[in-house]
Amino acid sequence: MSPLATGRQQSNGKAGDSSGDVSQREERDYTVRAVQRVCAILNLLQESVDGVPLPALAAETGLPKSSAFRYLWTLENHRYVERDPDTGLFRLGLGFVGMQSRHLEVLRERARPWLEHLRDEHDESANLGLLDGDQIIYLDIVESKRGVRLAASRGDRDPLHSTALGKAIAAHMADDRVRELLEQSGMEQRTPNTITSIDSYLDELAKVRRVGYAVDNGENELDGRCVAVPILGTRLPAAISLSAPSARFTVQDVERAAAALKKVAEHLGTMPVADDAPHED
Repeated sequence: MSPLATGRQQSNGKAGDSSGDVSQREERDYTVRAVQRVCAILNLLQESVDGVPLPALAAETGLPKSSAFRYLWTLENHRYVERDPDTGLFRLGLGFVGMQSRHLEVLRERARPWLEHLRDEHDESANLGLLDGDQIIYLDIVESKRGVRLAASRGDRDPLHSTALGKAIAAHMADDRVRELLEQSGMEQRTPNTITSIDSYLDELAKVRRVGYAVDNGENELDGRCVAVPILGTRLPAAISLSAPSARFTVQDVERAAAALKKVAEHLGTMPVADDAPHED
């Protein structure tokens, strides 16, 4: 009798049934427990804005710290969880961005009147951007009314490394995650001013964290300048910016624009939904 036939005969026997059923039940039970534990971890992280330390996460989910860490490590590998390298806190990662279309639409709706306010105040184009994969996607653009202006179109994409929006968002990510994204996308030299070294880019992010805003000085478009700040507190990797031709938007204009952007970003990150529109002072 062939090995295949022998195997079939054993599977039809009583002993084969018993051991097979037990094995299948054990495997099925393990899979269910694993999914339940992952859900418990993600639910806990979803409820936290600042992040959760490993001991608290293990205690809340009833897992040993070693098991909780293994789950977190796997989720981090798939970008569903990220760890703050300074505080050690765990929070939801970028893997969920594509699943939060409703949150993105709410953010866009809330940001629109503020972008218009920025455009009217500075007479330059205002932008709302989001990190999507390893690129920046423009969720909304309010173009300057001037004949000569610097503006992308809604849905356009630009690199993480050469844009102020990208720098503003990346400055609040772990350095090892930024390295991973830059290695994945490459650092195309868009202009002679583009930063093309990962270490130099990380140095630039350190400066962004110090001053609280990011600047693109002709790095994405040779004749363009852009200043951006992140929108914190939304759980989305988003930022807003003002952009204009560099001849008109001077280095001296940057700090004034950054101060205005910071105020708007603070409103977008904290204001109640009922208070969507900017108010005149």
